[in-house]
Amino acid sequence: MRDVTPQRLTAVAGLSVGHWTDSGGATGCTVILGPPDGMRAAAVLRGRATGTREVDALDPRHLVERIHAILLTGGSAYGLGAADGVMRWLRERGRGLPVGPAGVVPIVPTAVVFDLGRSGEPRWPTADDAVRACDAAGADVAEGSVGAGTGCTVGKAAGMQHAMKGGVGTWAQRSGDVIVAALVVVNAFGDVRDARGEILAGARKPDGGFLDAIRYLAEGGTPLGDAARTNTTLAVVATNADLTRTQLQALANAGGDALARRIVPFGTMLDGDIVFAVSTAAVPAATPMQVEALTALVVPEAVERAVRLADRR
Repeated sequence: MRDVTPQRLTAVAGLSVGHWTDSGGATGCTVILGPPDGMRAAAVLRGRATGTREVDALDPRHLVERIHAILLTGGSAYGLGAADGVMRWLRERGRGLPVGPAGVVPIVPTAVVFDLGRSGEPRWPTADDAVRACDAAGADVAEGSVGAGTGCTVGKAAGMQHAMKGGVGTWAQRSGDVIVAALVVVNAFGDVRDARGEILAGARKPDGGFLDAIRYLAEGGTPLGDAARTNTTLAVVATNADLTRTQLQALANAGGDALARRIVPFGTMLDGDIVFAVSTAAVPAATPMQVEALTALVVPEAVERAVRLADRR
C-alpha cells in the first residue's frame, strides 16, 4: 500500500507546530505542542556550545515523566525567556504537570540558536511572540526561512560573508502503524551535503565555489570571524511508537548520528547541537531499532529541505 503519511512532524497524531517569524529582525521561534496529557521525551546534547532551559527534565532519571511542549527559538540566551509565553499559553488551558491546589506547571524544554545581529540591531523572540507561535500551531508546517530558522545560516568556516542560508525542514515516514517524523532547525558551522556527499549549502570561496569546510580544517585552516561562535542545529524526532524514556534517549542519539550524515563537520566545539526525541506512545513498535532506522531516513531529508527551501535573497 502506498504510504500516504503527511511528510511533516505533525504526521504523529497529537502534535502541532507553530511558527512566529520576524523577517525584518531575522529571528523567530518554533513551538512543538504535545497532546493535552503531554508526551514522553528525552534529549541528547551533541554540540559543545548549547543554550537551553529545562533540558534536565529530559533525563530518564528525572521525576517528570512527560513534557508538554518544546520551544526552539532564536536570540541566543536572550531567547530563552520566550518559553514563559509557552508556559502561559499551556497553563491557561490547564495543560501541565499537576501540582495540587497550585494547578499545573507546564514543562517546556527550550533550546536556542544564535541569530543575533543578522539584520543589524539584535532582536529576539519574547514571551508574547511565543504565545503567537502557540496560537498559530496546527498540522501544516511551513519550511525554510521561518520561525526559529528565519535567521539561520550554514557553512561559516570562512566567515559570515561566505556563509549561506539555513532554515527549518521537516519530514516523516511510516512503516505499518509506526510513524517517525523529524523537524530540524539548521544553523550549522559545517556544510550541508546530500546523499551523494555533494555540498548543497556551505562555506564559499571568494570565487563562489565551495570551500569544503572539513578539508579546510583538516589542512590546518582556522574558522574566520565572529561567525565561528554562532552555530547550532536543533532537531526534534517524534514517533507514535511506545518507547520508554531510556529508549527515547537512544533515539535522540540516533537522530544525532543521522544529522552527522548531512552536516559536516557536526557537533563541534563551536556548535550548540541538541536532538530531542518525543513519543506519544500510541502504538507498539516492532523493536526500538525499527524506530531508529526510520529516524535515519527522515532526519537527513529534513536537513536537506531546511537548506533547499531557505530564502536565498
